[in-house]
Amino acid sequence: MNESADQNATPTVANPSGRSLLDHLAVSLGTGMGIGFAPKAPGTFGSLLGPPLVIATQQFDLPLPVLSVVIVAFCLLGIPICSRASAALGKHDPGQVVYDEIAAFWLIFLPQLVMGTPITWQHAIAGFILFRIFDISKPWPVSRLERLPGGLGIMADDLAAGLMAAAVLLILPL
Repeated sequence: MNESADQNATPTVANPSGRSLLDHLAVSLGTGMGIGFAPKAPGTFGSLLGPPLVIATQQFDLPLPVLSVVIVAFCLLGIPICSRASAALGKHDPGQVVYDEIAAFWLIFLPQLVMGTPITWQHAIAGFILFRIFDISKPWPVSRLERLPGGLGIMADDLAAGLMAAAVLLILPL
């Protein structure tokens, strides 16, 4: 009996989305494990992940050099993650990509982290509100930074908004 080549071929699993494993990973991380797919205000929902992440990390009482590496790595990894996630989703800086909002909280609470001051619920709420104000209103230079290409622009505007929020948070009597 003569078998055809089709019968001996190894079956392949179709990938209906056309995305690679790295695309799926970038979309998962970029959307805050899916929270960015919230039907309304995905950036606000994504921002809700930032304070608990930073506060949880603060519980480990990491030495400043180690904490610095964590913060820099989280922010730098955001550039390729956001770039690849936005490409996989088919547009520049889609609202579903919220990694940049989450990363901004490392800078919002940077003064408390450096000084070893606990991040209180007052800091968390004030930092969240201030960040959302700066992120949504996009004052200069935030508006300028979002024009940078790819993941760099996606990350840079939110990190700048985070630094503005940190500056205001520092002068609030909390």
